[in-house]
Amino acid sequence: MSAPHDGYGQYPPQQPGEQQPPFPDQGYANQPDAPPPVTGTHHGADHGKKKKRAYAAGAFEVAAGANAAVGGQLQGGGQYGAPAPGYGGYPQPEPTPAAYGAQPATYGAQPQQPYGMPQPAAAPVAGYQAPEPYYPSAGAPPAPGGVAGLTSGMSAMNLDPGAPQQPPQQLPPQARAGPLNQLYPTDLLNQPFNVSELDLPPPPIILPPNSSVTPSPDANCAPKYVRSTLNAIPTTHSLLKKSKLPLALVIQPYASLHDLDDPVPVVQDQVISRCRRCRSYINPFVTFLDHGHRWRCNMCNLTNDVPQAFDWDAAAQKTVDRWQRHELNHSVVEFVAPQEYMVRPPQPLVYLFLFDVSYASVSTGLLATSARTILDSLNRIPNADRRTRLGFIAVDSSLHYFSIPKDADENGETSMLVVSDLDEPFLPVPQELLVPLTECRNSIENFLTKLPEMFANNQNNGSCMGSALRAGHKLISPLGGKIVVLSASLPNVGYGKLEMREDKKLLGTSKESNLLQTANSFYKSFAVECSKNQVSVDMFLFSSQYQDVASLSNLPRYTGGQTWFYPGWNAGRPEDAIKFASEFSDYLSSEIGLEAVLRVRATTGLRMSTFYGNFFNRSSDLCAFPAFPRDQCYVVEVAIDENLTKNVVCLQTAVLHTTCNGERRIRVLTLALPTTTNLADVYASADQCAITTYYSHKAVERALSNGLDSARDMLQSKVTELLQTFRKELAGGSMGGGLQFPSNLRGLPALFLGLIKHVGLRKSAQIPSDLRSAALCLLSTLPLPLLMQYIYPRLYSLHDMPDNAGYPDPETSQIVLPPPLNLSSERFVSYGLYLIDDSQTQFLWVGRDAVPKLLEDVFGVTDRAQLRVGKGSVPELEDDFNERVRAVIQKSRDHKARGVGSIVVPHLYIVREDGEPSLKLWAQTLLVEDRADQGMSYQQWMGTLREKVSN
Repeated sequence: MSAPHDGYGQYPPQQPGEQQPPFPDQGYANQPDAPPPVTGTHHGADHGKKKKRAYAAGAFEVAAGANAAVGGQLQGGGQYGAPAPGYGGYPQPEPTPAAYGAQPATYGAQPQQPYGMPQPAAAPVAGYQAPEPYYPSAGAPPAPGGVAGLTSGMSAMNLDPGAPQQPPQQLPPQARAGPLNQLYPTDLLNQPFNVSELDLPPPPIILPPNSSVTPSPDANCAPKYVRSTLNAIPTTHSLLKKSKLPLALVIQPYASLHDLDDPVPVVQDQVISRCRRCRSYINPFVTFLDHGHRWRCNMCNLTNDVPQAFDWDAAAQKTVDRWQRHELNHSVVEFVAPQEYMVRPPQPLVYLFLFDVSYASVSTGLLATSARTILDSLNRIPNADRRTRLGFIAVDSSLHYFSIPKDADENGETSMLVVSDLDEPFLPVPQELLVPLTECRNSIENFLTKLPEMFANNQNNGSCMGSALRAGHKLISPLGGKIVVLSASLPNVGYGKLEMREDKKLLGTSKESNLLQTANSFYKSFAVECSKNQVSVDMFLFSSQYQDVASLSNLPRYTGGQTWFYPGWNAGRPEDAIKFASEFSDYLSSEIGLEAVLRVRATTGLRMSTFYGNFFNRSSDLCAFPAFPRDQCYVVEVAIDENLTKNVVCLQTAVLHTTCNGERRIRVLTLALPTTTNLADVYASADQCAITTYYSHKAVERALSNGLDSARDMLQSKVTELLQTFRKELAGGSMGGGLQFPSNLRGLPALFLGLIKHVGLRKSAQIPSDLRSAALCLLSTLPLPLLMQYIYPRLYSLHDMPDNAGYPDPETSQIVLPPPLNLSSERFVSYGLYLIDDSQTQFLWVGRDAVPKLLEDVFGVTDRAQLRVGKGSVPELEDDFNERVRAVIQKSRDHKARGVGSIVVPHLYIVREDGEPSLKLWAQTLLVEDRADQGMSYQQWMGTLREKVSN
């Protein structure tokens, strides 16, 4: 790679003479799921017994240093007090005023004076309750003595156990449950944003009492599945327009890769009650009438009959208590669908692997590593119904089909059939190319073992991947399924042939956006064809040269797939091999849904207007997914077409799909939100993370259609418009010397700055278009918690982390992370050790004055010159502090605990402050609040916004 690209996702050069990493088999990349070992003597309450570390000069005991200051270091990285003699400038313990409570600050700890608002301790935190270990139940009261929650008033129902009872009476619309979220204005210039605010739950959804028919705490949708940009909905289009805020849903129907990790109640009896008119599913927010024989739809108000089987258990032949039914107690349920929900019998799970076997793939070890990973993962591929089928095609300048015999065939040998006609590739033997995993297990194992040898000496540089895709589509379209592309070269022959079009002179100019467009119309038209036939495409791209990610990523974009990009990948580096093998194995084990459709319905007056994400929009409100992944989110913009007369509106998402084990199901997610006529309520209930997710999808769309400049301008003008609107409508037009904004939106300017400076969007002449295109794919698919971290990465100070950080929490058993710091080099000290993590890549930053004792305890070396920089791992040493550092790195990668599915195992880069310049520069580009490349610092950004708002 040429020099200008260094440090932007290319692999930085190894240090001279360091061919092989010293710890190839160590570190956690080997066991991506294994919890970090914590030796018995250091659990829980035993922290106090551990020996003090000289290099920290006791900083562990009282958490002095970066983690004790408000959000981090003093200006300019100044020290607290005199440095301890002989310890390389480690700070002396000094009781600094802890900004995050009196105890050592813990991850996500609740600020005592949230958002800079002085208020009594018992008051609600900027209208938020203290965050629960995960999310509070949506619709829970914000604080004791505040709004009455769903449970209050249930005593009036007089529900006796037993037969179906009359449901609670709905209150008339005017019986509003007191005030909605309180608006707390804050001054962005004098009370700056703190990163830990991004861990707060969204503003609570405050519904009137008795809004749901049961007192269940799960009656309203949890934010990990559906988040609204506004948790109080304006009653009119004009009020929404006046607010300048977007109304959109961020939908993530699955919170993990496997059902076991996030079980959802399943309604097994196939009694599915739906509204006759709008087809909404019965849910906790309907009203029962006529002694419980009928129900009124909460979407369109039509009265429907309750099915006779609703109160009867056919299997046990007895009546059941309707108030115990899942669909009346849970906002997220899955129905087992009866026959009428099937167009055809449920399809089996089909994986067709297209292996690039050209010289580039063989020489980098891609073919051998991918074949080995599939072989090792055969037990993980979902196959509960024993119908899963696999197929394999090898691709260079010809197509190589493999006919795999059943295990029962005594003298059956796998035969290879080569087809060189790329214009009309035919299927040599249709029947034995897609084979059942169960019946051909031994033959598949033998084939995968021999596959790398078959092409070990292949010198062919051709790739007819476009023709291979057409052949694969022809092969699996009768059934549908997944085409998995593993490619290390540019498709350069046959259909969909692509040219090398990267031109460094265009980077950073207005013509750069042409490089982000597809170069060949084949990829879009073929993707639409795939979608019609229930074929989904996933791309794993590994080129060290230009690969045209912009063109190839169209295939996953329109078929519900994903693009994974591994620039400069080489199996000769253990870190590369382990990362891909771990991710690919998790990918193969993931429980995807097949032939799925997603539709969102809403209360009369609301309409779904625009959809964002990887799928094909088949009609105005129907999104089609040949395969429904578990690790993506979708954004749906909502329009207000008619004035809303109800004080609660509902939005219901339904995903009809076939599970991996051949069962047709409908996952239904129902979200209820209060309405308001008050602009202050709308602003006080706005969710900054959901708003940022919406604008990240919008910015990607704008970048691909109008260019990068247009996308950045849109983001800047949007945040300016919101600040102007707030000043004019809610802050009385005066600003004093500050910049007024609601405390619950205080992170928005920082998040928008992060988006503008993100590798996918920032102005730069140094970013290869493949890297940019891959980043745009992630910006438009990542689930919300990972997207926030991708836009505004996490920074942890490790050399002075609090006593409990790196240990399991005694109550939750989860590893405690240090408090996150704002992304500014002012938070750094020269003797420090820091972790920067954007959910895709991690950097372990070693300060230029790090003392030998710190280096020895963490890395097992005493001299910085011995430290191997670049891609690597932290060695496992018999050392308490080393264990804690590894535990923090591992915990920072823990997607499950954050309620998201993801296969990604981030690379860890070790960066020396006085080491490899390109690597250091790359890490520094993640410090959003610093000035870098052509982007402004956070202070400059806020100054610019203030000028624009005051003009």
